[in-house]
Amino acid sequence: MSCQLSQDILDSVVRFHGHSCPGLAIGIRAAELARAELGDVPDNQMVCIAETDMCGVDAVQFLTGCTFGKGNLIHRDYGKMAFSFFDRESGRGFRCLLREEARGDLGDEMSRLHRKIADGDADDADQERCETLRREFTNHLMTAELSTLFDITPPMEAVPRPARILASLVCEACGEAVMESRTRRFAGRTLCLPCFRAVEQKV
Repeated sequence: MSCQLSQDILDSVVRFHGHSCPGLAIGIRAAELARAELGDVPDNQMVCIAETDMCGVDAVQFLTGCTFGKGNLIHRDYGKMAFSFFDRESGRGFRCLLREEARGDLGDEMSRLHRKIADGDADDADQERCETLRREFTNHLMTAELSTLFDITPPMEAVPRPARILASLVCEACGEAVMESRTRRFAGRTLCLPCFRAVEQKV
């Protein structure tokens, strides 16, 4: 079944992100899957672990209410097109990973053209073909059955704990306040991470 979100909502997601693209479509469908699997979870109880920092994370934020500021959107820099969603109250959750088959020939050709464009070797025809493929791939992602887009498995980790407000300490090198959990001790001094990295050569 194609995406069931209203066109008004989809238009709002595109405005929030700034443009329509396949990456955004993946996030839209992942968020739609989260609502289908977990039900109507309040924004403050829904948690997402994103294993990517691509465009789709904006769709997840907009559609699920998971944000970095609320502490219920967590980024794991794994470079995978995968999201884990949780209902913090019930503990239920799942992980969805974009299937390689979902990319198909459109995704492969588009990736080749993106590399050609990035290398400065693309002509006008390549640019036009790439834009056509982006539209076609986005449409494919938005109209495909969710079951054909994602592999759904149990989450790889437990539901993350709620965000905590911690004390701030003053870095003894730069003098700036820093959250206690983000400090390091070095040579008897409390340092923020940038100052710690500047003196600790093994980091």
